[in-house]
Amino acid sequence: MDLPLSDIAQMIDASAVRPDSSDERVIEAVDCARKYGCYLVTVLPSQNRLLKELLKDQPAPRAGGNVGFPSGGQTTSIKVLETKELVSLGVDEIDMVINVGALISNHLTRVGDDIRAVVDAAESKPVKVILECHYLTEDQIRTGCDLAIQAGAAFVKTGTGWAPTGATLENVALIKRHVGSAIQIKASGGVRGMETIQAMYSLGASRFGISARSIEKIFTTQLQVNSAKPS
Repeated sequence: MDLPLSDIAQMIDASAVRPDSSDERVIEAVDCARKYGCYLVTVLPSQNRLLKELLKDQPAPRAGGNVGFPSGGQTTSIKVLETKELVSLGVDEIDMVINVGALISNHLTRVGDDIRAVVDAAESKPVKVILECHYLTEDQIRTGCDLAIQAGAAFVKTGTGWAPTGATLENVALIKRHVGSAIQIKASGGVRGMETIQAMYSLGASRFGISARSIEKIFTTQLQVNSAKPS
C-alpha cells in the first residue's frame, strides 16, 4: 500500500536517543521533523528541557521522553521519578523500556507492576512499552505484549535502537497476530527505507522511530522517485 508522504510523516517519531546525541543532533531532529511534518521528536531525558525550548509556542511536532533507557533495568521507583520529571518538563508521550532481565527470568508480576507504575505516573499521557525484541523469544515477546496491554499502555515498541538488531518484519507480524487491535505497535531500530516503512505498516505498525539522518535520506529519495513518475 502506497501512503502519501504527509501521512507517513505523521507516523514518525524523529529520534535522537543514541549516546552521541549532542544538542546539535536534537536541533537536527527538530528541524527535520518540522521540514517533513513528523509527529513527534524523542530525546534522552537530560535533553527534554532543550527540546521543549526548541518547540516553544509551536503546536507540532510533539515532544517525547524516554524512561529506563537503554536497559530497562532501573528500579521501578527510579522509573516513576523519571516519568514524573518528564511530565513536569512537558512531554506529550513516554517511551519506557520494559524490565528485560525480569521478563527473561519470568518475573512477570514484577514486569507488569513496573509498566503499570509508569503508566500511572504518566498522568494519562500515552506510554509506549519497549520490549527490546532482540533479546526475547517469541513467547517472551507475546508475554511482554500481554503485560503492556494489562497495564494500560498505548503501544508496544520493538526496540530502543541500541540493541544489535531492531525492528524486523517478523517481529511486527508476530506482535500484530498476537495483539490484534488491543494495542498499537511502534517499530523502532533499523527502519531506514520507505519500502520497510510501507511493509511494516501493512503488517500492523502505526508508528516508527527513526533518526533524523535516516528520515532525511528516506524522504529525499522518495521525493526524487515521486518527481520522476510520469504525471
